[in-house]
Amino acid sequence: MEQTFNFDNELSGKIALVTGGTKGAGKAIAERLLQAGATVIISARNAAETENSRLHFIAADLSTAEGSNKVVSEVLSTYGRLDILVNNLGSSTTPAGGFNALSDRDWESTLQANLLTPVRLDRGFLPQMIDRKDGVIIHIASIQGKLPLYDSTLPYASSKAALLNYSKSLSNEVTPKGVRVLAVSPGWINTTASVAWLGKIARNSKISVEEAQHGVMDALGGIPYGRPAEPSEVAELVGFWFHQEQAILQEQII
Repeated sequence: MEQTFNFDNELSGKIALVTGGTKGAGKAIAERLLQAGATVIISARNAAETENSRLHFIAADLSTAEGSNKVVSEVLSTYGRLDILVNNLGSSTTPAGGFNALSDRDWESTLQANLLTPVRLDRGFLPQMIDRKDGVIIHIASIQGKLPLYDSTLPYASSKAALLNYSKSLSNEVTPKGVRVLAVSPGWINTTASVAWLGKIARNSKISVEEAQHGVMDALGGIPYGRPAEPSEVAELVGFWFHQEQAILQEQII
């Protein structure tokens, strides 16, 4: 049975932004924060096919400086502040085949999306959080930051490792100023993108999808449950950090 934490209305009056919030784990996190009473803004290149009218959408390509600046400007001009930033956006579109299959462009595009986007958004929103001595930033990293799949997602894994290091460093800097910075490193999540990625591995390796799934789980050190996590389960973990009882927790990587 799936466990949910009861934090209905605990975030009433809070303004939250979830990047990549139109699908997958980002969508689940946005809806969980909405359930907790927050005003929730989501941002992505394109709106969701089925929109939740209670979520406020900003269209932007966050992998660019212009897109990140647009989101910062619109949020602050419309709402006056941001209390919660969930840097969920992640991208892994590079070819498989290890180091020799990757171009500079592959590396640069992945680092832009997975590392520099959070850096830019943090830089844009942190000053007003520090001024108020209040705010929470969560970086959604990945288990691949510690257990990389070098053959298929080397740039992604490297960018997530860098994000974890950056998140820890930022926490050390801004926690004394009243802003909590936390990192969540999910394992394999059952999303449309991950299913497509699994199919690609199966086709390239000329094996079944089931064999590809077992291979990925083994490469990630094994998954005791024997299955990927659901987006809603990741959202519950993120929601856990917003309980008042967890306010003392800092610099955590889960």
